[in-house]
Amino acid sequence: MAQFVVGERDFALDGRPLRLLSGALHYFRVHEAQWGHRLAMLRAMGLNCVETYVPWNLHEPRPGEFKDPEQLGRFLDAVQAAGLWAIVRPGPYICAEWENGGLPEWLTGPLGRRVRTWDAVYLRAVDAWFERLLPQVVARQCTAAAGPGGPGGGPVIMVQAENEYGSYGSDARYLAWIVERLRERGIRVPLCTSDGPEDHMLSGGSIPGVLATANFGSGAREAFATLRRHQADGPLMCMEFWCGWFAHWGQAQAPRAPEDAAAALREILECGASVNIYMAHGGTSFGGRAGANRAGELQDEALRATVTSYDYGAPVDERGRPTEKFWRFREVLAEWADGPLPEVPEPPRVLSAPVRAVVGEWAPAGEVMAALGGAEVEGGGPATFEELGVDRGVVRYRVEVPGPRGRYPLRVRGLRDRAVVWVDGVRTAVVDTEDAVIGEVAGPASVELWVESLGRVNYGPRLAESKGIVGGLLHERQFLHGVRSRGLRLDAMEDAEAVAKVAFRAAAGAEGAAGLYRGTLTVAGRPGDADLALPGWTRGFVWINGFCLGRYWAVGPQRTLYVPGPVLREGDNELLVWELEGAPALVGEGAGAPGLYPCAAVR
Repeated sequence: MAQFVVGERDFALDGRPLRLLSGALHYFRVHEAQWGHRLAMLRAMGLNCVETYVPWNLHEPRPGEFKDPEQLGRFLDAVQAAGLWAIVRPGPYICAEWENGGLPEWLTGPLGRRVRTWDAVYLRAVDAWFERLLPQVVARQCTAAAGPGGPGGGPVIMVQAENEYGSYGSDARYLAWIVERLRERGIRVPLCTSDGPEDHMLSGGSIPGVLATANFGSGAREAFATLRRHQADGPLMCMEFWCGWFAHWGQAQAPRAPEDAAAALREILECGASVNIYMAHGGTSFGGRAGANRAGELQDEALRATVTSYDYGAPVDERGRPTEKFWRFREVLAEWADGPLPEVPEPPRVLSAPVRAVVGEWAPAGEVMAALGGAEVEGGGPATFEELGVDRGVVRYRVEVPGPRGRYPLRVRGLRDRAVVWVDGVRTAVVDTEDAVIGEVAGPASVELWVESLGRVNYGPRLAESKGIVGGLLHERQFLHGVRSRGLRLDAMEDAEAVAKVAFRAAAGAEGAAGLYRGTLTVAGRPGDADLALPGWTRGFVWINGFCLGRYWAVGPQRTLYVPGPVLREGDNELLVWELEGAPALVGEGAGAPGLYPCAAVR
């Protein structure tokens, strides 16, 4: 039987040196019907391995309630069929610009800073998750000399313990426990950690006896020199070579020149190191699961929500097509390949002609909440998203200002994300700072705040923070009590039977209104990949045939949503748009009906 081992200076497979030329591809950010094409693109670029994270919160949205946890196993089977090795990074924390760094909100809500530590409640939850997840990894470990496509030989050659822990904490007992549980659950291939090439990160995140790797975007020689100060022996590897970057809503993305990225890749390989290109193909944060970051050097200032696209400036773009960076990387990687590289696959089919939606029905936001939301709870102060069991979605807060009394400032403290405010049925403000003055209000008055989670923080000291209003509502300096809170989860829109109970009405005349809009996209002929444009719409989410494409927002920089061809069907396709601030006119000249368009030319 073959064995993949970590030697004093190199990786080895069956006694022969093996340099890992890996690329990150997150199975959960790519439609399953397109996995084969994307993996073939990685092979054609010159890679011999693929790396993926595993998002716990995707597969266990509620405690003990699992959603397709076998998806990872199917992806690893596709990896094997593509002739690639696999590195699995099961977390439990993954970062990845993903909602809450992959941790479930039902766990981080009550635990807060106790997550990612030696905490008994947290460890029990992780152990139960590993018990459910890891058998599909164990069954696909590398065991045979025939290679990833050979009989009896699984593609998994390495598993990561936790993720970038040195950027967060210093609980060595917790890291040792993670390693112990991975081994007890049957992981026999080598383990690794990954951290930034800084002394405090490597000392905080490394585990004795486990291979340490480094994450960086340039300066390979300096990074590996730092790594060697902490680990004298073992192969050198950049576990995340950042060849691009992600974007936040309201901020332009800074692209990385292909020639600069290719030169940095070459430097890594000239150091004799293995590499994992992050991202080789970024894909899309479907389902409204993009995370968020905090501004500031210590990541503790204003919230910065990440866009739906995870294109990342990767060599294989969001739609699966080769970019100039792809061709530059292919030239570099060809020099270290064992033989000629495979031919580049044909690009995916695209929609043949534009399709304009017919949006004929609309339901006001309050009625959608009544039909699809959870139970309304009343308390002295507002309930958080976590207390209401809302992972992604909106919470409506209602409170009465007593009276008679004069006009005083109405304030919200501890606001997470963004609130649309209504006073006596009239929209008065949109606020997005943690401590905000909404305006002056006289009593008596009825106040509503609709708060959307723009994504939980996925990195830094604000990880695991609660969503919603975590402070309170004040009139002048007086707290307003008796706040009623009601949540609506995004996945309620995926329940066709539940949506059928919503009382829709004609959309004509709903201009400027928040709510749920329903329409039809009629595709003539065989469908293909498309871009969805929403001219004049402000902020919300879109579903096509029950598949959530993600968040749109007029602030940009993302202007369209990617629609994978397998989501569409010939003929009529149902469109749902959950608009949170205000839709455009849907009829007449310059109307804002959404439209599908053939994917734009590759950049």
